[in-house]
Amino acid sequence: MLSTAAAPLLRSAAADRPNILFISSDQHGGPFLGSMGHPIVKTPNLDRLAARGVLFRNTYTGSPVCVPGRAGMMSGMYPSDVNSYCNSTPFQHPVPTWGNRLREAGYECWATGKLDLTEGTAYGFHEVDTSHGHSQNPDITSLFRVPMCYRAMGHKEVNGEFGTSKPHEKRTLANGLRFLREDTRRTQKPWVVYAGFTLPHPPFVADERYASMYPPDRMSLPEVSDAYLDRRHLVFEQISNFQRFSVRFPTDRIRRARAAYFGMITELDRLIGELLDELEKSGRMERTLVVYTSDHGEMLGENGLWLKNILFENAARVPLIMAGGGLPRGKAVATPVGHVDMVATMLELAGVPRDAKLRGHSLVGLAGGQGGHPGIAYSESHSEGNCTGSFMIRKDRWKYIYPTGYDPILFDLSRDPLEQHNLAGEATAAAIQKELHGELLRLVPDPDAVTERAFAAQQQLLEKMVRDNSRQEFYERLNGRLGTGQARVLTNQLYRRRG
Repeated sequence: MLSTAAAPLLRSAAADRPNILFISSDQHGGPFLGSMGHPIVKTPNLDRLAARGVLFRNTYTGSPVCVPGRAGMMSGMYPSDVNSYCNSTPFQHPVPTWGNRLREAGYECWATGKLDLTEGTAYGFHEVDTSHGHSQNPDITSLFRVPMCYRAMGHKEVNGEFGTSKPHEKRTLANGLRFLREDTRRTQKPWVVYAGFTLPHPPFVADERYASMYPPDRMSLPEVSDAYLDRRHLVFEQISNFQRFSVRFPTDRIRRARAAYFGMITELDRLIGELLDELEKSGRMERTLVVYTSDHGEMLGENGLWLKNILFENAARVPLIMAGGGLPRGKAVATPVGHVDMVATMLELAGVPRDAKLRGHSLVGLAGGQGGHPGIAYSESHSEGNCTGSFMIRKDRWKYIYPTGYDPILFDLSRDPLEQHNLAGEATAAAIQKELHGELLRLVPDPDAVTERAFAAQQQLLEKMVRDNSRQEFYERLNGRLGTGQARVLTNQLYRRRG
């Protein structure tokens, strides 16, 4: 049933449930929005959405990489709760998605674009041109964590250019518009439209129209000093080596990559604007809850790192805007929250009874200034390039990371927004470090056991892949990501063991 905090925010009884337009992107970092005060990125359509709804300024993915991030985003559980640890372990339905729950509650649900769950599984949606790429082509590099290899191609992804838009984004937009114009009008039920865009995921190629908006030679550079790199925590050093980011990049490549990434975000914003315009034109904007978020963020050179897979802010923090459905207008919330809370909120606003197994807390009361949220966000990381399992707690200005087997990490984000000064172990921070570790154990009583489960699951997948593929097939799968030398050495080692 709905919480008492929700009652004054809802316009009517649960029988008049809101429609839902859920828009997801891929690799859009939380800070990169105009409404977040970013000095360069232009996102006028997402900014107008924030103006008519609630902007959650400190929202975290369940895991900063596609597959486990989406497992948490769709299930309302922590990724490890549903055995999704990396891009080789997609969500396989041990619990319902919010699509299943809404469909069971009487919603008509459509989906198009990137879902990245498990192909052929019923997630509650009528799927049109959806993709579940990692269930068909897993990131095999995530299976080599003990000892860790390196991803030979990672270094090349740090570049950017202006060219043409990706055609599948146009299909996702066209399908989303058709759902809104035609399919939703054929049902008497409340409806959900899910549109999953892949922008601004690399390769960093932005539409030519944004070249003058983001000239590379005017792009700022990340603030990464030699002094910081000299003291960088070992788990961060390992992931840098894995992607070959420890090799210095020419500044012109860095500027091109950042310019193209910003251009891709503005292109994404344009596509989202077309969906919002269609909803407004149809006269159904006021009766629709619009949700925008991303599966994870992008490091974009900060801390000497690029891409994702790590619990730094740029990779783990994502945008979250929720507008309509009875929520306040023009509100910004600074309290740390997570994707699991977004799921709980959607279900509450849709009148779906609370499932005690769900990890999240509804954000309805928080949005209305009435509390009802513990003020804590959680994330975890077990994917490629991670030498161990890492667990994050964000509370107030503090961010705590516990990497199994390594020294802990503690940042005061109010004084150290770039996360370059680890306070863990210092006497002045002992009390908050103890408090946040206690919060972690309250949510995940044995994080080290979770780390071991992740390693075991990845080892089992690796052994199955060796059994199911010939030596040459396995080598070819490795070669595309690890390069010839590693692929040959690892293939020889694994198939020698098999005999």
